[in-house]
This record gives sequence, C-alpha cells and structure tokens, in this order.
Amino acid sequence: MSHRTESILSLERFKSPDTLVLSEPFPMLIAENQLPGELADELEKDFPRQKEAGYLPFEPQECGPTIESVVDQMTSPEFADAIGNSLGVDNLGQYPTMVSICRSLKKHHGRIHTDGSSKIVTALLYLNPDWMQSSDGCLRFLERIDDFEAMVVPEVRPVYGTLAAFRRADNSFHGHLPFQGERRVIQVAWLTSEAEKLRKTQRGRTSRFLKWVSGSLRKSA
Repeated sequence: MSHRTESILSLERFKSPDTLVLSEPFPMLIAENQLPGELADELEKDFPRQKEAGYLPFEPQECGPTIESVVDQMTSPEFADAIGNSLGVDNLGQYPTMVSICRSLKKHHGRIHTDGSSKIVTALLYLNPDWMQSSDGCLRFLERIDDFEAMVVPEVRPVYGTLAAFRRADNSFHGHLPFQGERRVIQVAWLTSEAEKLRKTQRGRTSRFLKWVSGSLRKSA
C-alpha cells in the first residue's frame, strides 16, 4: 500500500495563534483545523472498519493510505518535538510511540482518569465530520477526578481536524460524558520505554481478541 508523499498535517497550521496552550493545572494544547477539508471524504474511506469499540492498537493493514500517512506524520520526530515544545517536554521525538485507533465507543468509556505513568504525552486527532449539540462524548480537561463540571477549558468537540494533546501528570484529569456510537479518533502516546510499548500493545491486542470472541459468542447464542 502506497503512502501519500505530500504532508497532510501542517506544522504551520499547528503553530497558529489560535492554538490554545496552557501550563496549569497541567500542560495541554488544543488546535483546531489541523486537517485539509478536501481530504475529509478520503480519510473517512480509509479509516479502519473496526467492529470492536474502544481504543485498539493501530494495524496498518486495516487502514487506507491517507490514514497511514497521518499516522506517519503524527509519529515523526518533527511533530513530536513541536508538541513537546508546547508542553514543556524536551526532545519528545526520542521516545517510542504507541498508536491507537478508535472508531466507536460504548457508554462505559470516557471515565475521568489521568493515564498511567508510562505515558509522557498523549495526542488525540479527531476525524468526525460533525457532532451533535449534546456534550456527550466531548473531551474535558478537568481540575478534579470526581467532577465532570470542573472544566479547565471549554470542552473539546471531537470534530474533524481538532487536535488535543496533554502532558501526563498526577493531576492530568480528563474524560468525557457517556456516549455510545461512532467517534473516530487517532491517538498517539509517547511512552517511557520500548518495553512499555510492547506491554501495552500486547495487552491491547489481547483485549481486542477477547472482545471479538465475546461478540462472536453473543451472535451464535
């Protein structure tokens, strides 16, 4: 499968004065319009047709070339260092990356959490053409782990081309109100070691296999 040679993500767009960058209560950024509008249909066509809900390990053979190109660019040292510089992390590009793809969610996803200590920075790129008026499924950066209303900034609507990233900390609380249905996201996490990447990838593949088995059993019952 051939990749696109031209850049889809642009560091010039990322460095727009409209990009929101905060250092407190934990480092975060929100940048809108990071994808060309004319590629929306192509990215939708190339997005993997996952049947299992939740964030699943990136499998290149399941994706079309435009999605592969976006992943290549998001995992490049240049993109990593641009994100890291905004979030106060030097040389983020030196760390291993783990890519996860989400096509749909169930109601139990999105509970408030901080991410494990093996994650240094997480970036989320949304590919949904629009979003309902409801707040359900909209990312919230929060001041506390027990209150969805304690928002640090206005909630992030998961619409096409919006990029959100944050540096993991003991207080990097985030989540979203319960939502069930399609919610397309590419997630890149920069990890502390290759061993952690291997562990998380294996765990993700095992979880996906178990979801597949559970779904197959329900269908045959």
